[in-house]
Amino acid sequence: MAEVRLTAEGIAKYEERLEFLKTTARTDIAEQIKIARSFGDLSENAEYDAAKIEQARIEYEIVEIETMLRNVVVIDEENVSTETVNVGATLTIKNTATGQKLTFQIVGSAEASPRDNRISNESPVGAGLLGHKRGERVDVQTPGGVATFEILNIGK
Repeated sequence: MAEVRLTAEGIAKYEERLEFLKTTARTDIAEQIKIARSFGDLSENAEYDAAKIEQARIEYEIVEIETMLRNVVVIDEENVSTETVNVGATLTIKNTATGQKLTFQIVGSAEASPRDNRISNESPVGAGLLGHKRGERVDVQTPGGVATFEILNIGK
């Protein structure tokens, strides 16, 4: 797996999720399997099949998170440059066509959440803005066509 870029907050969230999966989720699914087994013939037991599928999903997610955390590169938000756009920076940009202003943080793809104003450095807008400076107008190829953004502010 390639390196995964996460903020300290993102690492904490994944570690918390991993702990939940290894303790609570594993215990709960083991209990569901035990109950399903008590229903009898396993060859025609839908509850047992569903529980085993859920167990496999939980184990897959555990492996996925552990692998990600082994390959993590911490985004040091305290040392983020405010000179150019980079991962960890919080930007305020303006869509020059619509005048709409947007403020968001550029994060690694594993931590992206547009609803929380966190976009991936691998997304069209995130990748298109990387390396640019405050005051620049940047043309970005988006799924909806080319959009021009003016970088109003780069912060931490």
